[in-house]
Amino acid sequence: MLNKLERKIGKYAIPHLINYLLIGYAIGYVLYLTSSFSGVNILSYLTLEPYYIIHEFQFWRLITWVLMPPTSGQGLMGVFFMVIMMFFYYQLGNTLEATWGAFKFNLYMFGGLIFTIGGAFLGYLVYYLVGGGEAPIGIGYYVSTNWLNMSIFLAFALCYPDMQILFMFFIPLKMKWMAVIYALITGYQVVISLIMKNWMSCIIIVASLLNFGLFWLTTRNYKSVSAGSGAGWSPFGNRNKSRFKTNRNGYHANGNGAGFRPFNGTDSNNTQSAAGNPKRSRNNVIARHKCAICGKTDVTNPELTFRFCSKCNGNYEYCENHIFTHVHKK
Repeated sequence: MLNKLERKIGKYAIPHLINYLLIGYAIGYVLYLTSSFSGVNILSYLTLEPYYIIHEFQFWRLITWVLMPPTSGQGLMGVFFMVIMMFFYYQLGNTLEATWGAFKFNLYMFGGLIFTIGGAFLGYLVYYLVGGGEAPIGIGYYVSTNWLNMSIFLAFALCYPDMQILFMFFIPLKMKWMAVIYALITGYQVVISLIMKNWMSCIIIVASLLNFGLFWLTTRNYKSVSAGSGAGWSPFGNRNKSRFKTNRNGYHANGNGAGFRPFNGTDSNNTQSAAGNPKRSRNNVIARHKCAICGKTDVTNPELTFRFCSKCNGNYEYCENHIFTHVHKK
């Protein structure tokens, strides 16, 4: 379904979407600093406040709330952490876009924005009904881009669980453990909000992370998605689903790209596996790449990515499922 949708409207996807979002954060943070010095709360006119949207037709709030920067503090330390945060999410966002493709990354981000807006209006409705018909004001206080950033982080951790980062600038931690820590913190906040009967906070957290929930449901059977047709949200499926498409039938492009010629298994670019055996596959076609762990090749599984490990002592090559998880050969 996603592939069909991408073929129809994929050309309208916004490339490097995370860059525009971060520019919005920068503008919002400048307005925040301006408000601190001038005493005029400019950001109060930008928040996602359903009451003012419905009763005073301030429709710009449906868009301008995205300018609300994540909490980073005040002063020089606040500016420092804001810069670090923007650089961090610049890397995460662009990596996810390169992994999924611009269309799917756009779908993920706009899905999070739409779910957050829907959560704000749902909270407005809940408080309106519970309050006996009194329209609530102040919901915009709970709505920010913090949870949208969290959804980016969790999606990245799901795609690259073994990638290592420096937590607090000096503690090496893998992304999967960072995701567990943040998930526990988020769960704790939800529980405390439920205990305190702060329904609005719960609704916004759940709504903002709903896009990640849908993403996780489509990738929980990760290995079958990666080894299948590449139609899901496999981290490398979008980038590589057509890279070796012609090799599957025993044909590949000639050197100058002018057309196709039969592949006879004698191409000079072919290599041998780490064990020294030719990487032969079905139909007696010699594969260019072969995983030293599972034995999959670019012919049997053209949707996979293969990489050589620089830490292994020898010419060992691995597929995307084992490049980060194998034991290095010394």
